[in-house]
Amino acid sequence: MTETHRQERCGFVAIVGAPNAGKSTLLNRLTGAKLSIVSPKAQTTRFRVLGILMRQAAGTAAQILLVDTPGIFKPKRKLDRAMVAAAWTGAEDADITLLLVDAQKGLTDQVQAIADRLRTTKRRTWLVLNKTDAVERGQLLPLTKALSDLVAFEHVYMVSARKGDGLDDLLDALALALPESPFLYPEDDLTDLPDRLLAAELVREQIFLQTQEEIPYSCTAETESFQEKPDGSVRIEVTIYVSRAGHKAILIGEKGSRIKQIGEKARHGLSSLLERPCHLFLNVKERAGWDEEGARLRAIGLENLD
Repeated sequence: MTETHRQERCGFVAIVGAPNAGKSTLLNRLTGAKLSIVSPKAQTTRFRVLGILMRQAAGTAAQILLVDTPGIFKPKRKLDRAMVAAAWTGAEDADITLLLVDAQKGLTDQVQAIADRLRTTKRRTWLVLNKTDAVERGQLLPLTKALSDLVAFEHVYMVSARKGDGLDDLLDALALALPESPFLYPEDDLTDLPDRLLAAELVREQIFLQTQEEIPYSCTAETESFQEKPDGSVRIEVTIYVSRAGHKAILIGEKGSRIKQIGEKARHGLSSLLERPCHLFLNVKERAGWDEEGARLRAIGLENLD
């Protein structure tokens, strides 16, 4: 008796939107893993993050390659320009682009600008209204119409990335809409990000969660050393670069209390993600203008823009 050949589909799905629309929350919820850092502050994600998701739908086995992109905003620094460029590159390389819109904020100037550019790309674009659990149903149809007047969306979905509402329908539709293709990654892979970059990102997430004002935006984290140990654990050294001496003092905290807490929380998250014990050591260095340095941008996964 011959085995029935399953149909395989595979393709890239880019998630684009304004800062704080919930792109990273959506990626993490869909993949079931902490791949992209999340905080209540805008512009948390700085580079393209790939989440690899397997989905069975209507006799089809699909590998959905979800691309979380930085929020699209008006750039000022070289870092900002590289972030926005990464977002648009992710969208332009994708088989399907999801425009994620915060239903609570509606059609803002930022969303309008993104929609205007998407309209010119002529690529397959779906509208995903997020945070719909916090909005009256009567407000969603006028918002959908206003957005659909700007872009010819192939489909419209209403979801709550935080609660998981509507995500199964979205995933099934994506699985069936991707092109027929063999899988591009092993089926048990979660992401193409190197572990050392994930380590630096989890440290940076804790900086966002545990510090205020401009500090999270004026620092970066780089993994300097990632050593596998004979007992199966890993020893990781991460350097945090800050723009000012005052920021360094705040990050370290009284008698090292703040940096210790940042390290402990990041270590727990990393041990869970890598599924092995992690020994994490943090160092804070002052480096004015790091966000204009090509080497620093490359270290965090961004292309250097001259």
